[in-house]
Amino acid sequence: MSTIAPKFRLSYFLKSLTDNAFWAVTLLTLIGLPFVMTLLFYLELPVIGGRLLDPYLALTTLADPSRQIPLIKSLMQTEFFKIAAFPGFGFAALLAAGTIFVERKMLAKLQLRVGPFYCGKIEGILQLMSDGIKLLSKEIIIPAKADKPIFWAAPVLFVATAAAFVSLIPAARGGWVVADADVGLLAVFAIIGFFPVITVLSAWSANSKFPFIGGIRALHQMVSFEIPLILSVLGVVILTGTLNLTEIVESQYSYWWIVFLPIGAIVFFIAMLAELERIPFDLPEAESEIVAGWLTEFSGMMYGLVQLGSYLKLYAFAGLFTVLFLGGWSGPNIWPPFPAEIIEKGIVMGPITVHLPGLPLLDQQMLNDVLWFVIKVAGVIFFILLPRGVFPRIRIDLLLHIGWYKLIGLAFVNIFIALTLVYAGVLGPGGIL
Repeated sequence: MSTIAPKFRLSYFLKSLTDNAFWAVTLLTLIGLPFVMTLLFYLELPVIGGRLLDPYLALTTLADPSRQIPLIKSLMQTEFFKIAAFPGFGFAALLAAGTIFVERKMLAKLQLRVGPFYCGKIEGILQLMSDGIKLLSKEIIIPAKADKPIFWAAPVLFVATAAAFVSLIPAARGGWVVADADVGLLAVFAIIGFFPVITVLSAWSANSKFPFIGGIRALHQMVSFEIPLILSVLGVVILTGTLNLTEIVESQYSYWWIVFLPIGAIVFFIAMLAELERIPFDLPEAESEIVAGWLTEFSGMMYGLVQLGSYLKLYAFAGLFTVLFLGGWSGPNIWPPFPAEIIEKGIVMGPITVHLPGLPLLDQQMLNDVLWFVIKVAGVIFFILLPRGVFPRIRIDLLLHIGWYKLIGLAFVNIFIALTLVYAGVLGPGGIL
């Protein structure tokens, strides 16, 4: 018996928009505003013109640019801005959205995929918005026999773990990192260790054979490649003598560690592809064999959260590779210097001369650091995406053989090279370079 799809009716469409708007306003009023007020209670509010910021002063700044700029500049120095905007979640989410767009267009050109290549009048950029709206509006279907608390919690935990990974990546000098821990590299690998656990829990909680097969594959793959991933960075730790990621970047102002440790960089990159489940190591999600791996039973925004976490994790790994082997934000000055009038007096020259204290919001060095960091991270992301268009998927026995034998052996060779450079007096404390 065939079923006929219901016809599109404008009244139903408008009703759905009205319902969504109603619930959005309701949730914003009942949850969003109390959350913001509670957050403001614990934030250390800035002092503007010798006066503590209050709601009345905040409203007056809307019509007074001389107060707006100092307020914005003070807010940019708060921990909340670093977490929410830069270099935290907002910055990482923006790069993740750009990564999705570039991946679609690049693969379309490599594989002659007509849809993504021609879709949309503005190079298909509006398709990102349509996909986001689609995920937000789709119904979330929970399997009848699923372990519902764990099934609901898994996508949230995945995004939260990826965000914690992002928080440890420094993007510029001067403390532009959410968590500048002395053992930052150790904390990174502690966080990476949560991803296999979350993957297996989400696969098991679905109570379905396809997610479970994908989850077991993911567990084998991640565990096999985490060991060479950790061993590959020991050479950098030996040469720098620190686990602090900011200090590792500062040790590369003269030369990058990829020059002296190319084997470690190659091992780290291959293991990184396996940890990200990217082709040719996408066995956990081999959709031609097991539907969509451990993501099979996720629908709607639950699937969207996992995808968001995956691309946040991709950015964090690319940033970590940049910090460890490519000198992080180090590079020659390419950002043009600011005029002396803006730096000293905060004056904007134009048809009318206006005195605006607090300009510039960011100094030249910080902008230069961010520019170099973004360029290097974008280059690493490009090479992460490239194998998807040119390499086939490998067998799981070959994958495990590469992880347990070849990469671990190369990682030990990289460690011996680092030790040789240190004891020969070439690099490290007291080295000639």
